[in-house]
Amino acid sequence: MNQLISSITDRANVLLVSNSPNEVRELLYVLDRHNLGTGLAGDIDEGVELAAGGTDLILLDAALAGSNIGATCMRLRNAGGRHSVPLLLMSATPSAEEQGRSVGAGASDYIKMPFNARDVAEKILMELALHKAEAPAPRATTPPRPLHPQTLEVNYHSILAGSPDAVLLFDIDNGLLIDANHLAEELFGMPLAELLQGGMEPLFPQHQSDGRASPQLLEEKIRDTLQGKIVVFRASCCHRDSRPIACEIRLMRLSVPGRQLVHARIIDLTERNLAEAMRSGQSALLEMVAKGAPLIPTLNQLLRLIEGQSRGVLCSIMLLDDDGIHMHSAAGPSLPPDYMALLEGVAIGPGVGSCGTAMFLREPVVVSDIMCDPLWAPYRELAAPFGLRACWSRPIFGQDGAVLGSFAMYYRDVRKPDARDLELIDTATDLAGIAIGRMRHERELQRHRTHLEELVAERTAALTQAKEHSEQTNRELAAALENLSITQEELVRRDKLAALGALVAGIAHELNTPIGNGLVVATTMAERTREIQASFLDGLRRSELGAYLTQASEADAIMLRNLQRAADLVSSFKQIAVDRASSQRRHFLLRQFVAELMLPLSTQLKAAGLTLTQDVPEDLAMDSYPGPLGQVLSNLLENCLRHAFEGCSGGAINVRARGSDDGQTITLSIADTGVGIAADDLVHVYDPFFTTKLGSGGSGLGLHVAHNIVTGVLGGHIDATSRTGNASGTTFTLQLPATAPQSPAP
Repeated sequence: MNQLISSITDRANVLLVSNSPNEVRELLYVLDRHNLGTGLAGDIDEGVELAAGGTDLILLDAALAGSNIGATCMRLRNAGGRHSVPLLLMSATPSAEEQGRSVGAGASDYIKMPFNARDVAEKILMELALHKAEAPAPRATTPPRPLHPQTLEVNYHSILAGSPDAVLLFDIDNGLLIDANHLAEELFGMPLAELLQGGMEPLFPQHQSDGRASPQLLEEKIRDTLQGKIVVFRASCCHRDSRPIACEIRLMRLSVPGRQLVHARIIDLTERNLAEAMRSGQSALLEMVAKGAPLIPTLNQLLRLIEGQSRGVLCSIMLLDDDGIHMHSAAGPSLPPDYMALLEGVAIGPGVGSCGTAMFLREPVVVSDIMCDPLWAPYRELAAPFGLRACWSRPIFGQDGAVLGSFAMYYRDVRKPDARDLELIDTATDLAGIAIGRMRHERELQRHRTHLEELVAERTAALTQAKEHSEQTNRELAAALENLSITQEELVRRDKLAALGALVAGIAHELNTPIGNGLVVATTMAERTREIQASFLDGLRRSELGAYLTQASEADAIMLRNLQRAADLVSSFKQIAVDRASSQRRHFLLRQFVAELMLPLSTQLKAAGLTLTQDVPEDLAMDSYPGPLGQVLSNLLENCLRHAFEGCSGGAINVRARGSDDGQTITLSIADTGVGIAADDLVHVYDPFFTTKLGSGGSGLGLHVAHNIVTGVLGGHIDATSRTGNASGTTFTLQLPATAPQSPAP
């Protein structure tokens, strides 16, 4: 449109008189895009100076004109030497009084600020075109003739030809459509002659989508337009075939003396609305898939979305069976159910209609006429009763490339797909692939869940059987379990219930050996004693008595060893739960306490070729339980001597202590340069009866007891770090409160 306007106006010049450049900056940009020359004046004097250089239209800010609008308008027009130059007034504070004065001053129109730059630019273009049509021809040798009634329409029609939108010109006084461009013909599906036979109302349905009568809506909008407003609204127009068209309509009054003309620009919103519907529909579908909605409702919604994008289309989705041969009707909300039932269970192949062939060949199949295409030869009679003539199908693939099914578009007329149809097919197959893939993934997960439940049931049965067997065995240890109830309660309170099973099993195992040995010996000697008694009545020989006494002596030795072993084990078991009530609490210096504790070990360390050093500040004091603390340090050192230096010739042990800055906590560490503890063993060092020296005399309770004392009586925490290899060694670190808690830790 701008090219035609430029040719009509010969690079027309527009003068803007305003002291608010920000208000008109966008308008200047739009006018420049229409190839119009522009000038901007900040006051009336500057405007007069620019107008003297020649201008074709003046846009004046009413605030600069003041109360004497008529004189200001005349001054600007006279400066350009043309009293008839069109002048538009714009006002940031519009009022009926000011609008009346502007009309009296000869202004062509009155524009309220702020305004839409595109609308005002269009009004300016119309004014320039109209006044160009009224202007006298240059170098006329005869007086100018009056403007012929058709002159306006002829020039206006030339302008409309270049518009990017449908444009109509209405004569409101006579209720007639007097001009339209070719895009209006395309929009309404009518040639110009047919369009010009009616007014505005035949182009609209009787009622809008909201139920409002179209004549009432048009009357209201035209009334506002004739008052000088640029009216923009959305409404449904009507195609020749009665199809509704969603449109945005922009109405503008043309300032032609003695006539009420309305310029209507109509923008077809169909593509925009379809795009918005597609975007929102895709989002809704993806949300359904993400939330795990059932597959069939999801596919039905997908097909309705695609059907809403193209007139006359009927969509379907077929799913391929797991055998890769037979297809099943999954969704086709607009297709006849009887037709969909006919396709159920059909085997795919190279000549099985559109869907079966597409899945078999793994490529799109376009059949523009079912009645003539050989692919439909065996199924032509199936489609004919339902009026189906065209069918385009595309296979749906999963992420692994396997064919999941097919998407098809049916029409009841012979046709081929265009670019828009191909886009819809791409979108539909992508979304269907996501939905079907999600369904198959969920089905696979359900299959795994079912299998897992079966495995759990089998494992539960095995555990139940093991539990029954364990209960039978545990009955034999009932008395021992009752004696350990106090220890069990303590372990539960300290979240160590898991260790209780190992503790009980370890005690039973450790006690079983010495007690069992003693029971065997006692049973044997009882039997031997009965034999001696029987022999004594018949006469006992000296050799028999000697043998009996020898056996009795050996049995005594065995019994004593096993009873002593059992007593030692019971003594170590008693150390597991330390009784705070029996421990004496006092204030002591840690350095002196450690030195006294290490003194008895010096001989043993020297014999093993080990050095023991301590780094404890002299003034570091504790208010705690020295007895349990000494037991912890002894157990740690004993563990170090027993395990750390195996296979080593010499080594070092260091005891180090430091207090925190606030004096509330003491960090005490025992570090060695031994072989270290393997990573797999390090996590079990505090478990009861865990030892790497099984059968060598250790009970595996030393570190377990130390852990219980530190976390219980002393109210602290113990950690172990270790390295193996070249830079080997183990460090046990105790975090202890300088003042031990008064009550047992929970």
